Amino acid sequence: MRRLLAPLLALALVATSATVAEAAAPDPLRTYAKDTWRSLTAMTDPATGLVADNIPGDLSAPAAYTSPTNIGGYMWSAVVARSLGIISARDATQRVEKTLDTLAKLKHHDKSGMYYNWYDPHTGAVLTVLPDGTQVTPFLSSVDNGWLAAGLQVVQGAFPSLRTKAAKVLDHMDFGFYFNPAATSPIGTRGLIRGGFWDTEPPNTCTAPDAAKAVWFTCNHYDITVTEPRMATYLGISEGHIPATAYFDTMRTLPDNCDYSWQEMQPQGFTTTHLGRQVYEGSYRYRGITFVPSWGGDMFEALMPDLFVPEAQWGPRSWGRNHPATVAAQIEHGLNDAKYGYWGFSPASNPFGGYGVYGVDAMGMDTNGYPSDIEGGKYDAGFGDCRPAGPPAVYGDGVVTPHAAFLALPYARGPVLANLAKIKSGFDAYGPGGFYDAVAVRSKTVAKRYLSLDQSMIMGAIGNELADDVLKKAFVTPRFERAVRPLLARETFNVPAGQKLPQLGGR
Repeated sequence: MRRLLAPLLALALVATSATVAEAAAPDPLRTYAKDTWRSLTAMTDPATGLVADNIPGDLSAPAAYTSPTNIGGYMWSAVVARSLGIISARDATQRVEKTLDTLAKLKHHDKSGMYYNWYDPHTGAVLTVLPDGTQVTPFLSSVDNGWLAAGLQVVQGAFPSLRTKAAKVLDHMDFGFYFNPAATSPIGTRGLIRGGFWDTEPPNTCTAPDAAKAVWFTCNHYDITVTEPRMATYLGISEGHIPATAYFDTMRTLPDNCDYSWQEMQPQGFTTTHLGRQVYEGSYRYRGITFVPSWGGDMFEALMPDLFVPEAQWGPRSWGRNHPATVAAQIEHGLNDAKYGYWGFSPASNPFGGYGVYGVDAMGMDTNGYPSDIEGGKYDAGFGDCRPAGPPAVYGDGVVTPHAAFLALPYARGPVLANLAKIKSGFDAYGPGGFYDAVAVRSKTVAKRYLSLDQSMIMGAIGNELADDVLKKAFVTPRFERAVRPLLARETFNVPAGQKLPQLGGR
C-alpha cells in the first residue's frame, strides 16, 4: 500500500507546487502597468501636474511641451494606477487635483471652452515657438480637446471629491463650436465637425474668418466613421451641442463608384437610412476578413474611443463585429501576410528618428496608406474595372508599436500577451518605463523613448482588462448613454455576424 501511495503523493505535491507557482507568478499586465506608470510620473512636472509629450528611454529630460490629449491621458492613467494599487487613493487624488487646478488657470478660448494644442508643462504658458524653434500659431484641435474632455469625464466618475473642479472645465467645453451643419460629405450627407480653429489669424489659411465666431476654421472636416474624432462627436451629441444625425453623416467607406476609385479598394455594401440620413454601409475585405476600414488602417483610429465608450456592447451588430475583425486583420497582416513575426501597427515614434504613421495599408481608405514598414510596402487591390490592381506588396522592415497591441486586449487577450512577450524577449524593447515606443523588427532598431499618449493608451487598456472596465464605468454617465447608445444599437455594419477569425483564438 505504501508503494502505491508514494507515487500518488509525489504527483499531488508536484501538482500543488505547480498551482502555487502559477498563483505566485506576477501577472505580466500588472508589471507592464507599473512600469508604464513610472514613465508617466517621470514626464510630469510636480508643480503643475502637467505631463510632457515624451521622454527618452532612460527617463531623463522630458520634452518641454504638452497637449490637451497628453493632459487627459495622464488623468485617466492616474485612475488606472489607483485601481491597480500602483499608487494610493490619496496620491491619485492629489495628482489629479493638481492637474485640474492648473487646467483652471491655463489660457484657453473662452467662448468655446477649448484648449490650445501646445503648452509649456513647467509654466503652463501657451507656446508660439516649439522647442525645435518652429514658430506656431496657437491652434485649438477638435480631436485633442476630445481626449482632454474624455479624461475630465473619467475624473468626474472616478473622483467624487474632484467632481466640481473637473466640471468647472468640462462643462464649459462646447464641441458644437466645431460643428458645421453645411459641410457635405462625398455621399451627400450634411453636418460634420471641423479639424479645429485659430483665434488669431494664421499664415496661409484657406478660409476667411468666421464673422459670428471670430475665429479662423480649418478647411478640413472629419467625414470618416472609424477614426478617433468620433470621440468629440460622441461628446457633442451627448451634451446636445451636436445633432444625433452627425453620427450617421460620417462615412463607413467612401462610395463604391469610379469617382472614388482612388481609395484603397472597391467597397462592398448596401444603402440604408438612419434618422432620415442615407448611409452607405460599405466594408473592405482583406485576406478573408471583412471589416469597416479606418482612414489609415491603424489600431489607434479604430480602437482608442473603445477605451471609454462600450462600443462593442452598445453596437453588437456594428462595432461588436468590427472591432474583433480589425484586430484579426492586424494580426493576419503581421504574422501571415507581411510575415514579420509580430503585429500591432499604429502611429508612433520612428525607430530611426522623429515620428511616423504606421498601419496596415490594405485596411485604410487612404490609397497612399499608413505603411507597416519603413520602406512603405505598397498594397494595391485595384478597384474593379475602374483601376487595375498593382503588383503584390513587398514588405521590409516592419514597425510594430506595443500600444497598438494593448488596445486589442478586449478581443484577443491570449494573442496580445504572446505578441508582447515575444517583442520583449526578441529585442531590446523594454526599459524602466515599460515598452519603448516602436520597434523595426527586421533591423532590430528600437525607438527608445516614451510618448505620453501611447503610454496612457497602454494604461487605459490594462486598466479596463484588470479592473473590470474601470475607465468605461467612470466615463459613461446616464446622459451620455441615453444619447449615444441608441445610435450604436440601431446600426448593422456590412460585416458578417460570426465570421471566422482564427487569429483571435486564445481569449
